[in-house]
Amino acid sequence: MSEAQEHPSIEDLRSIPVFADLAEEQLQWLQSHFSNEVFPDGDVIVTAGTVATSMVAIFQGEMQAVIRTLGSETIYQAPAGMVTGKLPFSRMKVFPNVVRAFGLVRVGRLEEVHFPEMLQLIPQLGERLVGLLSDRIRETAVRDQNQEKLAALGKISAGLAHELNNPAAAASRASKNLRDALRNLADTNRIICGCPMTKEQRVQLVDFEIHALERMDASPALDTLAQSDREQEMTDWLEGRGILEGWEMSPVLVENGVELAQLEAMLALSDERAIGSLVRHLTATLNVERLLREIDKSTDRISEMIRAVKEYSYMDQVSFQEVDLHRGIKNTLTTLNYFLKHGIQVTKVFDPSMPRIMANGGELNQVWTNLIQNSVQAMNGKGELKIRTVREPSLALVEIEDNGPGIPTEIQSRVFEPFFTTKSMGEGTGLGLDVVYRIIRRHHGIIQLTSKPGETIFRIRLPYVQKQEEGEEQPDEAVHAH
Repeated sequence: MSEAQEHPSIEDLRSIPVFADLAEEQLQWLQSHFSNEVFPDGDVIVTAGTVATSMVAIFQGEMQAVIRTLGSETIYQAPAGMVTGKLPFSRMKVFPNVVRAFGLVRVGRLEEVHFPEMLQLIPQLGERLVGLLSDRIRETAVRDQNQEKLAALGKISAGLAHELNNPAAAASRASKNLRDALRNLADTNRIICGCPMTKEQRVQLVDFEIHALERMDASPALDTLAQSDREQEMTDWLEGRGILEGWEMSPVLVENGVELAQLEAMLALSDERAIGSLVRHLTATLNVERLLREIDKSTDRISEMIRAVKEYSYMDQVSFQEVDLHRGIKNTLTTLNYFLKHGIQVTKVFDPSMPRIMANGGELNQVWTNLIQNSVQAMNGKGELKIRTVREPSLALVEIEDNGPGIPTEIQSRVFEPFFTTKSMGEGTGLGLDVVYRIIRRHHGIIQLTSKPGETIFRIRLPYVQKQEEGEEQPDEAVHAH
């Protein structure tokens, strides 16, 4: 609840930096047109959706608003000395958030109906307030772009967590099973040591196991029916020789390419009474090798993903450098694998003659990320994604195509506008393609869009060499949609 007083004092107005050096008669005009309002701590100054009709100068205390975007919250703070609310030339229609008093707050309001007279009598305020408006737009854009980046990073992190969890769990499971396999191997070693065999027989049996390990990679994969038939034959052979737990060993032996003829050959090298221990030892040896390979495969997958993420983000590297476009796209696909593997068919057609280009690799990977995520969302997670590169005489061409429903012709020219989005409320800020636009612009490149039902293509052309100063921007015409 506000406590209204007639007008602020001249000293109040001089405490606002944009008004501080105005002439006495100019301050007197402002004083006579500004209202004066007081709000206790926690009181609502503005409710969300209120029509914006006045400029607000803060004389005492601080105004705060909680801005919620993409599931996160940001506190917007407006301290004493600040001018906020609706400024001249602003297109603000309503206040989007609830604004509360933090401490005792005293503000002045100037209704927009007085803006034309104010700018005529105090022309220097026009430039100053436009500067404030530009700063506010810039700060809002940066904040929202950061929110967009954080939201994208959150999605990638969640996907990576799922992707890393699978090989990590597999490695953990294999390491636990490896302990059991090693104990089993030690037990069978102890038994075999007590079997009556010559040194030559023992050497031949070791060679037999070595050859069995070498044949693991060469054994063809069997279909389910053939695998089951082989396992049954193996089980019958083992049980026929008094090995009652043959049904446990058969799957390991068959899966790793051991055949009955080989077991017969092993039997010929030893005493038949030892065959049970020898088969158990062979099975344990194959199990140990299989588990070691599973651990290797899982840890290699984890290392591959960590390498891809590190290269994706270009950690510890300078911003502009020679970049391998194909490697960047592959790393991006690796980081997004969780979102692609459940229904997206990815086709890559890369031009092998493509040279490295001078670019900010991390920023280009953000471009690929945003465009690929947009395509996946457009296809509702199921469809075909094609990525193609072509070496052109002076530009590198990258095409990202999806077979989604397409973008309506009437809005194609607006897709790169900041805050423009066709997504439902809360699903996006409309800054993804704006970020893409700005990055391509910063690289002096061109981005074009063509779309019809079943075929949406973003074409990005980038120069091989950055001829202008890093960070220098081109006119808007350099980046456009068709």
